[in-house]
Amino acid sequence: MTVMHIGLTDGSNLLTNYMGTSYMVAVLISVFADTFIGRYKTVIISSVIELVGLLILTLQAHSNKLKPPYCVFPFDPKCQTVSGDGRTHLYVGLYLVAIGSAGIKAALPAHCADQFDEKHPTEKLQMSSFFNWLLLSLCTGGAISVTVFVWIQNDKGWDRGFGAATAVMGLAVLVFIAGLPGYRISVVQGSTALLEIFQVYVAAIRNRNLKLPANPDELYEMSKSKAPPDTDFMAHRDKPFRFLDKAAIVQAPTDAAPSPWQQCRVTQVEHAKTVLAMVPIFCSAIIMSTCLAQLQTFSIQQGVTMDRTIGTFTMPAASLPIIPLIVLMFAVPIYERGFVPFARRITGHPNGIPHLQRVGVGLVLSIVSMAIAAVVEVRRKRVAARHGMLDANPMLGEQLPISCFWLAPQFTVFGVADMFTYIGLLEFFYSQAPPALKSMSSSFLWCPMSLGYFLSTIIVKAVNAATKGATASGGWLAGNNINRNHLDLFFWLLAVLSFLNFLNYLFWASWYKYKPQHSAHVPAEQKV
Repeated sequence: MTVMHIGLTDGSNLLTNYMGTSYMVAVLISVFADTFIGRYKTVIISSVIELVGLLILTLQAHSNKLKPPYCVFPFDPKCQTVSGDGRTHLYVGLYLVAIGSAGIKAALPAHCADQFDEKHPTEKLQMSSFFNWLLLSLCTGGAISVTVFVWIQNDKGWDRGFGAATAVMGLAVLVFIAGLPGYRISVVQGSTALLEIFQVYVAAIRNRNLKLPANPDELYEMSKSKAPPDTDFMAHRDKPFRFLDKAAIVQAPTDAAPSPWQQCRVTQVEHAKTVLAMVPIFCSAIIMSTCLAQLQTFSIQQGVTMDRTIGTFTMPAASLPIIPLIVLMFAVPIYERGFVPFARRITGHPNGIPHLQRVGVGLVLSIVSMAIAAVVEVRRKRVAARHGMLDANPMLGEQLPISCFWLAPQFTVFGVADMFTYIGLLEFFYSQAPPALKSMSSSFLWCPMSLGYFLSTIIVKAVNAATKGATASGGWLAGNNINRNHLDLFFWLLAVLSFLNFLNYLFWASWYKYKPQHSAHVPAEQKV
């Protein structure tokens, strides 16, 4: 908004489309990595792509020719929006960063998991601890980015801010490459388990007119005596999705290789059933990601209009996300060391509470977060009206006499919701997914998050279109002056959608049946 002079709504949609693309591309790259080039190469290539994107943004931030002339946006009518070569550089740089970060999201967690042997009891427990360290690392990096880097951008210039990010990314590439001699490198599979799942759906559709045999033993399955030692086998189940069994109807002679798109193994079909049963659970994260998008866009603009002084220091509005990051940095160890052992003694469940209950708690907290956001926005606008500051220009230092820390509760509650829902979904998928798909657990979470960001763009445009004639600005969120908009009503709408999403989640969570789990043997020294 302040440099490229893109309006509030368009800028918010640009950000959510950027985030949605990054998460969606992560799913595609995870398949590409497993099938063709391997995970560690994917991390290196993706890091270099992100590095190039950051370099382009640095050069654009340094060149006045690639930016519109300075003005006090949006109050100066002479402001020019970025166009031509400047707009091209902006989009190329942003989406190279999106693609690069997508590759890191897709390949790095799986590559790290490859460093631990899941069949070794001690290393299996170490892998669980590693994911906690990974979350802590992400929170720490995020905290640095929204404090130190934001300070550099605001006080020293955007070119130096992006330059610092470019330097850190280059250092990250060198550090990762330096570890290559000590890595355990997974063998490129040449195929992906996701493709095998998709083959079941195609085969079931192609065989829809065939009759299922009365005896499930007549369905196609590889002979255990001829199968490689590490081949996975799974017993047939009548429910759910019995229609998928048609994918395993024997059609080819026993001595001929069956077409994988017309005849699949029973184990393959059972894996496809498990994945299909988990889809409605994962879709519950779509609306929650839509809510998260508002905290990353409109809530930041709320902070711009509010008093951000802490003593003699003025906190940048872009540093507001430090609140949920700090909450997560403290909440994760408290949850792991305090809540889980306490809940385990009460429920007897090894994780304290089942995965689906943990996800449900997070969804309820996301509803509470949106409701809090709506109430706080009402208070913020009342303060603006009471002091005659509805048309105040925050770019000229005209902040409302209300502290930005009124936004802390909505960020805090959503930070806790984030811990419950997203980590709960990752654990749920990792415990329920077929072995071959476990390395893609994070990518399955990125998909609904991606859809949530894209849905945010659609909802914002739909709300503005539906309320165009009801407001002077041409929609609840259409104007660049947030004090004249109806962001409070938009937050209430998201709270209602989140509540309906929770009811839908309750139905599917109660319908889902966990597959049996086998606990690993814990050596005596590990218990000590």
